[in-house]
Amino acid sequence: MFKNLASALILTERDAELDDNKPKVQGRIVTTLHKAKEARPMVEKCVTLAKKVVAVEASAAEFGTKERRNSDAWKQWRQSKTWNQWAAAMAPAVAGRRRLLEMLGDKEAVKILVSTIAPRFVDRSGGYTRVLRLNKPRLGDAGTRAILEFVGRNDRKVEKATQPAFGGETPATTGASE
Repeated sequence: MFKNLASALILTERDAELDDNKPKVQGRIVTTLHKAKEARPMVEKCVTLAKKVVAVEASAAEFGTKERRNSDAWKQWRQSKTWNQWAAAMAPAVAGRRRLLEMLGDKEAVKILVSTIAPRFVDRSGGYTRVLRLNKPRLGDAGTRAILEFVGRNDRKVEKATQPAFGGETPATTGASE
């Protein structure tokens, strides 16, 4: 059940134009409060692991090639020592993707997590999701509902209030000058 919740949250980030069943808000799902609190650590671990995969893939890119697959230049690169270095550098990334696939159970969710979500949180050390409790209970059994969402995309912009200027004074010069 938690695999499905985590992959559902990640799949809300996919390209909405190509999806017939697109979410109302990307990066957000509505579930019960207890399910959201239990699924959150799993999603956090998945994002952390995906960040490591992105870092390994970036470091392995120096040994890679831009040639088209099965072209003569690509076949020559495939037989070279550089390919061996690339394969050794990519091994942890492949293992990380396999671990993510084991945790989420969905190949498309792993692809979206590594390609779009993890690069967004490269500079963040944790706290990739939040749980917001909803006021209106679920119909039927009156269960407490909550929103599980990724941080950053749906954040409110808080503007700091500026101090008003009185009588031609600038806000920096307000106060006693004597």
